[in-house]
Amino acid sequence: MRTTPALRATALAATATVLLPLAACSDDSGGADRAGPSVASTASPTTTPKDLASQKLDWKRCPAPNNAQGSGTAPSPLPGGTAWECSFMDVPLDYGDPDGRTIELALVRAKAKDRDRRLGSLVFNFGGPGASGVATLPAFGTAYDALRTRYDLVSFDPRGVGRSEGVRCSDDKALDARYEMDGTPDDAKEQKAFVDDLKSFVADCEKNSGEELPYVGTTNAARDMDLVRSVLGDDRLNYFGISYGTELGGVYAHLFPKKVGRAVLDAVVDPTEDAEKSALGQAEGFQLALDNFTADCAKRDDCKLPGSTSQEVQDWIADMLEKLELRPVPGLGERELTQTQATTGVASALYSKETWPLLEQGLDEADGKNGGLLLALADSLNGRTQDGHYDNSSAANTAISCADSKQRFTVEQTKAALPAFRKASPVFGDYLGWGLMSCTGWPVAGTWDTPDVSAPGAAPILVIGNTGDPATPYAGAKAMATELGEGVGVELTYKGEGHGAYNSGSTCVQKAVDGYLLDGKVPAAGTVCD
Repeated sequence: MRTTPALRATALAATATVLLPLAACSDDSGGADRAGPSVASTASPTTTPKDLASQKLDWKRCPAPNNAQGSGTAPSPLPGGTAWECSFMDVPLDYGDPDGRTIELALVRAKAKDRDRRLGSLVFNFGGPGASGVATLPAFGTAYDALRTRYDLVSFDPRGVGRSEGVRCSDDKALDARYEMDGTPDDAKEQKAFVDDLKSFVADCEKNSGEELPYVGTTNAARDMDLVRSVLGDDRLNYFGISYGTELGGVYAHLFPKKVGRAVLDAVVDPTEDAEKSALGQAEGFQLALDNFTADCAKRDDCKLPGSTSQEVQDWIADMLEKLELRPVPGLGERELTQTQATTGVASALYSKETWPLLEQGLDEADGKNGGLLLALADSLNGRTQDGHYDNSSAANTAISCADSKQRFTVEQTKAALPAFRKASPVFGDYLGWGLMSCTGWPVAGTWDTPDVSAPGAAPILVIGNTGDPATPYAGAKAMATELGEGVGVELTYKGEGHGAYNSGSTCVQKAVDGYLLDGKVPAAGTVCD
């Protein structure tokens, strides 16, 4: 499947997805899914009304992001003075009823620098699912400025995200409370609180966004992208997908193989894994990243954390997290750092090697009864701004994931899976194991166990795997390349740390990607960048 709620792109130096903070409802009786609309009908062949395919976009200077996108200030012009422009585009709510209700997608673009050599638009999706492309692309625009020589850089808020009919669930006060509670229940009392909280969350989602929930899945998002391509005036879709964006790109390639232009998939979701296998692989991935962090810490004389070996440092971290379950420490303002929030904070800092120093400092300070830094890192993953507002990334993540995945887990099934998760990761296993219940009780039936990304006849798609990626483990790249099909998926390996490769600082990776997107030079399959 995919990884879980979107990492706050404006907060950390990676665009990624994160550990699921158990953001959906569950039935403690282990009964069947509640009745509700199915999204299966939206997977049938469809047509798009001519008036939508030929609509003209009204591009204007971008406003500041709204609360659903994460708030902040309006994006600054790029080097050279190019301004970011924003617009809205109409798409069918239900592609099975193309003449019915429409919804608006929010878009952002920066025009190409070399207009005479312009190749068209390069459309980005930064993952999640639930990340706002309209907020993220400007935040990282300079990282892709080399690609702007020949492309208009374009992104969008997928349906259900940000300004694109963003899914709304619980309010800020309720979200504060749910992120403070124990996400790894140990006894009957904690389990009841856990289940009751999940039921409350899904009820809020159903109340506030029930009409949209059946239509926010990845298949519809892929159809939206093809409509974006058409409205932008491009014969083919040139695409850069990151994390969940790789799954979206794979689904697009399957649906529209002849419309694939030059495409890059970075930090690749394994399309052959269902929800349970994906979560288990993620537990292994975060454990690997933690192993690498603690090994680096142990060999340095100036490391603030106790322990002379990687295992000793890791044992100390696990012990500190156990203590936080019994006695949280002061965090930010009146808020405390709990065990679950600390675990989330640790995960957030493992997305990039550049944030390892923050993790070391945060753990050291939390041991000294100051949980502010780890709580700030957790907030960045949970989509909470300093003024106490939450974006809608977590709500959108749950809605999109549950519209896609058929799997629904009972409490009993989850408990039975926990030993495998604990073996995969003593630190993250319980957290991700209980996250299996994220779609149980959701009011919309899922579409697939795993997505079909086979794309015979498509142009070559560059698939990049990072050997140290915690959120989308390295094996996913090979699986994606294989599933795309012979002559389509071209795998490139980056031997490094962090989530994704293009923005890792690797000149080798950037040259390969830029060479393909800008000049059409496909790297040799099996290329390795150190």
